Amino acid sequence: MENLSTNIPLAERVRPITLDEFIGQEHLLGVGKPIQKLAETNTPRSLILWGPPGVGKTTLAQLLSKSWHMPFYNLSAISSGVKDLRDVIADATTIGGVLLFIDEIHRFNKSQQDALLGAVEKGIITLIGATTENPSFEVIGALLSRCQVYILKAFEENDLDKILNRAIVKDEYLKSIVIELKEKEALFRFTGGDGRKLLNLLDLVVQTSVEKGKVIITNKVVELVLQQKMALYDKSGEQHYDIISAFIKSIRGSDPNGAVYWLARMLKGGEDIKFIARRMVILASEDIGNANPNALLMATQCFQAIQMIGMPEGRIILSQTAIYLATSAKSNASYMAIETAMDLVNKTGDQPVPLHLRNAPTKLMKSMDYGKDYKYAHHYDQSFVDIEFLPESLSCTLIYDPGKNLKEEELRKFLKQRWGEKYGY
Repeated sequence: MENLSTNIPLAERVRPITLDEFIGQEHLLGVGKPIQKLAETNTPRSLILWGPPGVGKTTLAQLLSKSWHMPFYNLSAISSGVKDLRDVIADATTIGGVLLFIDEIHRFNKSQQDALLGAVEKGIITLIGATTENPSFEVIGALLSRCQVYILKAFEENDLDKILNRAIVKDEYLKSIVIELKEKEALFRFTGGDGRKLLNLLDLVVQTSVEKGKVIITNKVVELVLQQKMALYDKSGEQHYDIISAFIKSIRGSDPNGAVYWLARMLKGGEDIKFIARRMVILASEDIGNANPNALLMATQCFQAIQMIGMPEGRIILSQTAIYLATSAKSNASYMAIETAMDLVNKTGDQPVPLHLRNAPTKLMKSMDYGKDYKYAHHYDQSFVDIEFLPESLSCTLIYDPGKNLKEEELRKFLKQRWGEKYGY
């Protein structure tokens, strides 16, 4: 019986070989739905498949290559570069067209994505890219415009149940064992809608729990195999980015409940507490800013404190800070100001510093009017004097627009008193 079990993961052993065998994603594969139509009508088209891990992106690409009768090339953006892309394009030019599947395409940099453009545009390759990140931000516009984006969803419990049962009746190793699925909740809970994790966890449970050719699967058995009740969390993979994203968005959205839940998920998964604290320092400026200047102080002190205290007590400091930030007034005005300024610099280049703002440490510089007509603010009433602080060509350009919150409304009044209508305050 051991000979029937191989080192090949169960998810790979029972991978669907036809679209009819594919479970889930009915919004794309149901009768008359987009991907089903593309397959049926033999219409090759470059696609971006966006969705969480383990929902069938790779499988769909392989099945479409069969439906379209195209050679299948597979690259991972983690380990492949421009040379690998050029090799595939050279093959495709010789063969007359191939399907190139790029896993985690969001990890390709701009030059790597640029290398795909010509071949995709000319139809030399049909590209299917898989990504867990929003392609609008991670895929260059020129490439994105040549691809149809389809969103894949995490598997529902009903889908997961079908995936489990299909594996048990299809896989040669599992068929050789009597498997009694008494409880499935832990299998579902620990894999979070990821079909690949579900199948590989099932395989692990069976191989470590089988006795005399039989295994009874209960929640307790699953938990014992995993050694502890904890959410699966890959500190170097997609969940790392997904969960910190959910944490930050919960704080930004002023929901302390969501913030503390996702914080707990990260702590249970063994996330680096300095990474969590560092992200809160950034958020304190990006999403709160001058609506509550104390937020940055609080987050900075949190970062310092958890380095002194460590875990497990550090979780309390992180929780306090997350709740404080979540319940604080919000403003991204400081963030938007520097983004506006950076964009302005990109568009207008190196504008000269006005002469009156230049330093004049030498006689030559003074003779060239460096520093001439500069007015020292503290020599004037309320330490303010109206002079120009921007390059001449950018005079009156509004960069900082205070947010609509109590603190920054006070700042707006202050700026309006000082600058009148110059900047539109």
